[in-house]
Amino acid sequence: MYSALSVARYIIMYCNKHSKTISNLKLQKILYFVQAEFLVSKGYPCFGERIEAWDFGPVVPDVYYHYRVYGAASIPSSKDSQYCPFDNEDKEIADSIIDDCSSYSASELVEITHNQTPWKNAYRQSKGGLISNDSIRAFFEER
Repeated sequence: MYSALSVARYIIMYCNKHSKTISNLKLQKILYFVQAEFLVSKGYPCFGERIEAWDFGPVVPDVYYHYRVYGAASIPSSKDSQYCPFDNEDKEIADSIIDDCSSYSASELVEITHNQTPWKNAYRQSKGGLISNDSIRAFFEER
């Protein structure tokens, strides 16, 4: 299992390397979809940090607070442009999800997640309810 911050750092590096913009809002949704893919395809989570149901969809609070200084702007890569926490198989999974999600705007990803039961069932206005890995896995296994 990886840390959510290391996965986020990789997503940011990958997006910048491939000329894809990545805001904190979009980063949060990609983290959610990476977690979902790991839960379904590998049977365990990619990272252990909690995902919460916030007003604009799923959020990993630790990562959000780390990158919030960028606001709605695109997050630049760190100095190490070759950073990768993943082994080859996990990298392929992450890259595929990043590629799929990057074709959508942040607001489109918000709309997609707002129509999914893991967020809908966990959302409590202004409270940040927990989106459990079990609810994510159950929803995506049905698809």
